[in-house]
Amino acid sequence: MTRQLAPERYRNPVLDADWPDPDVVRVGADYYLVASSFNRAPGLPILHSRDLVSWEVVARALPLVPPVEHYRIPRHGSGVWAPSIRHHDGLFQLVYPDPDHGIFVLTAEDPRGPWSEPRLLIAGTGLIDPCPLWDDDDRAYLVFGWAHSRSGLMNRLSVVEVTTELDGVLSAPRTVVDGDEIPGCRTLEGPKFYRHNGWYWIFAPAGGVSTGWQSVFRSREIYGPYEHRVVLAQGTTPVNGPHQGAWVDTPEGEHWFLHFQDRGVFGRVVHLQPMTWDDDGWPVIGSTGEPVPYYARPALAAVPAEQREPERSDAFKSTELGLQWHWQANPQPDWHALPGDGTLRLRLVPDDLGDLRRIGHVLGQPLLGQPSEWVTSVRLGSAPDGARAGVVVLGTAYAWIGLIQTPGGLHLLCRRSIDGPGEQTAAGATLPPGSDEVELRVQCDAAGLVTFAWRLPGELDWQSVPSWFTAQPGRWIGADIGLFAAAPLGTPGGDHAAGPAAGDDTAAEGYATFRAVSVDVGSREGRA
Repeated sequence: MTRQLAPERYRNPVLDADWPDPDVVRVGADYYLVASSFNRAPGLPILHSRDLVSWEVVARALPLVPPVEHYRIPRHGSGVWAPSIRHHDGLFQLVYPDPDHGIFVLTAEDPRGPWSEPRLLIAGTGLIDPCPLWDDDDRAYLVFGWAHSRSGLMNRLSVVEVTTELDGVLSAPRTVVDGDEIPGCRTLEGPKFYRHNGWYWIFAPAGGVSTGWQSVFRSREIYGPYEHRVVLAQGTTPVNGPHQGAWVDTPEGEHWFLHFQDRGVFGRVVHLQPMTWDDDGWPVIGSTGEPVPYYARPALAAVPAEQREPERSDAFKSTELGLQWHWQANPQPDWHALPGDGTLRLRLVPDDLGDLRRIGHVLGQPLLGQPSEWVTSVRLGSAPDGARAGVVVLGTAYAWIGLIQTPGGLHLLCRRSIDGPGEQTAAGATLPPGSDEVELRVQCDAAGLVTFAWRLPGELDWQSVPSWFTAQPGRWIGADIGLFAAAPLGTPGGDHAAGPAAGDDTAAEGYATFRAVSVDVGSREGRA
């Protein structure tokens, strides 16, 4: 997706969608960003940039979230929390926490993969937001925070010595920063570890994801004592809670800071801030400690002429899922089939149909932070009564539009679920005899108000459903827009091991067929 901007400037956010808890590393002239993925699979998306402004997804490092069987069902808010990415001794290192299981490590020679299987570095509950540091003598340390919901501890940062290969622990953790000893400090978390100009630096946010700020701590000794300053806060700007991110430099010697802003239904969007140093050697981020809405681009070669974000549309011409997609839980291999002919086939997975928040087989991607329009079509051929397929906007509340098979024939439905199990119908129509396909359109405005529409193939006019649903965020994430297919429990053929073959309509029984997803992005002006 492309933004029309003056070539010498960029506009924040540089990633206007849900890329939570970003961390970034530079290797040569290349920058790689990793983000939290929580219960989504595949997880740990890796993005690449040459200019810190335009980004593309190049990998998802975690095909299945461990423990694999535990995450076969959606466990909203659990899974992969704030990760870090580093490059040491020829290897890219991803370190991420699962607050219910411990701290894991993956490695790769190329960030595009293949990535190793995740290995458990530290077992335990409540250990979050780890970041490694290799010191000048190549001894390795890990800084991390604590989740009160699991450990009973919070508002403190700890350091532990680990092996250089990040495969073992060499010491007991030591608290290096106790936020309770800092006036006004609360919810200290998300630390990132650096060594610069003879100082150990810990960049860490406090104050909460939607209301907080960015603090920086420094010490001459790795275990402290650390002195601190607040270096980025909302101030007079509209950018709430600007914190948790990554400090990077450029080959030309510039310094930059990438952080997130919690925008509710649109998730944690990523901003890029200039960073300089004051006379006392402390970082100054943004404009005297406040976020900038736009700024001169980094002085980097080979800069694209336009500011771009990752691609969202998908023509389904590949036999592998695009990197923009994720499931709500660890997938089974037969949940989908991609013949490479411009269609995606989703298996009508047997389920109790009670709540789309509870099923893993929703194939989604985050809503965009700008007004957007999503168009696809769905075909539901031979299917058992109660089978349904369509497009859903999914968070703590959800709404969907699509087809459902009934004893009276195939129907178009638009339904929502706001307060727990149970759905309410907003619109419905019976398809003409012989029709088994509809085109679907979902529009979302700058405030998260969602409008659904549908039409039969070949028709020009859309049949709009009244605007009656405002998207809601998920657990620690923004809302997703996704494709789904499901059938009642006990449906025959529920144990398919392979998808249908290309061009074989008979083999497609038990599957819903989606055609290309087209995403159009509206103007950024007037964005909430």
